[in-house]
Amino acid sequence: MGLTGGIASGKSTVARLFGGLGVPVVDADEVAREVVAPGSEGLREVVAAFGAGVLTSEGALDRQALGAIVFGDAAARAKLEGLTHPRIALESGKRLAAAGAGGAPYVLYEAALLVENGAYRMFPALVVVTAPEHVQRARLAARDGLDEAQVGARIAAQAPVAAKVAVADWVIDNGGDLATLEARVREVHEAILDKVGLRSPAGRASVDGRGDAT
Repeated sequence: MGLTGGIASGKSTVARLFGGLGVPVVDADEVAREVVAPGSEGLREVVAAFGAGVLTSEGALDRQALGAIVFGDAAARAKLEGLTHPRIALESGKRLAAAGAGGAPYVLYEAALLVENGAYRMFPALVVVTAPEHVQRARLAARDGLDEAQVGARIAAQAPVAAKVAVADWVIDNGGDLATLEARVREVHEAILDKVGLRSPAGRASVDGRGDAT
C-alpha cells in the first residue's frame, strides 16, 4: 500500500505506528539518502549537475544547499529527480519485494511524491496523511531551521493536499494529539486487513475508505 501526505504532515510518525502493528514499511526518504551516500555514483551525478557547492566539507550531500537550488526552480528540481528517482525506484522495489516475502499481511511504501509522479497508481490502495497548513509550516520551520519563504517554497513544490486526498483510499488526520492519531492508524489498519481479506466478516471495521460510519 502507498503512504503519502503533505510535507511535515507526520508521515514518518504514522509509519512508525503502522510498524508497531507489525506492518513492514519501506521508507523512500531513507532510500533516497542511501542512493546519494558519500562515494556513490548517485552523489557523483548530483555534484556533476549542480556543482561542488552541494557538498559538505566532509564530502556528504548538503541537503540544505541543494534544497536552496531546487525548491522554487521547477527545472532544477526536475533535473535532480531525473538523476535520483530511477535509483530510488530500483532500490525501493528490491526492499518491497523482500518485505513482502516475509509473510506480513501487507507492506507500506512511504514516499512524499506518490501523487505528484503518479506512482500511487501502482499500489492497490493509498493512505494519505494530512495536517493543517499552519501545523506543517511550524513543523518545517522547527525541524529544518527554515525561514518563512523557504517553508513556503517547499510546500508549494508539492501537490495541494486536496489533490492527494482526492485519490486516497484512507485519510489520516495528524492535526490532533497522539492518542487520536494512534486510534485512527489502528482503524485504518483494520480496514486494510478487511480489504486484503485477512479478517472475518464478524470482525470487520464499520468504516469506509474515508473513515465514515457505514
